[in-house]
Amino acid sequence: MVYEDRESSEIEEKALEAIGVSREPSAIDSSILVTFPYQYPHRRIEVIHECEEFSCLCPFSSLPDFAKITIRYVPDKNCVELKSFKYYLFAYRQVKIFHEHVVNKILEDLVKILDPVEMEIFGEFNIRGGILTKADAKYHKSP
Repeated sequence: MVYEDRESSEIEEKALEAIGVSREPSAIDSSILVTFPYQYPHRRIEVIHECEEFSCLCPFSSLPDFAKITIRYVPDKNCVELKSFKYYLFAYRQVKIFHEHVVNKILEDLVKILDPVEMEIFGEFNIRGGILTKADAKYHKSP
């Protein structure tokens, strides 16, 4: 191993549990996600995160599906910490899940921990069988 003295963090270990075997969506452990306080709640901003290397598995063939996932949200009191978010997305790598369910699962998990003012998850999945799939899930906090 290149970094023999390196120790894995708890969130890294949780993300790595899904590697090697295909899993169901329930295997995604949203406790991986960590937040930090948004220090400017009086100021509305839009946070945008893009992951061009998202992957999961086709529920039928177990072949890999690749996508660009874009997260847009207006924080209320918390923001998502990026290292934990990277590990969370990485945990999907061995999960059999439909494209439409990916965006909804990510949305539900992030809304649960962030309680944002609004949020949108947009997935653009690579062409398969000549078909490009785009899926968009949105959330708006009730006044």
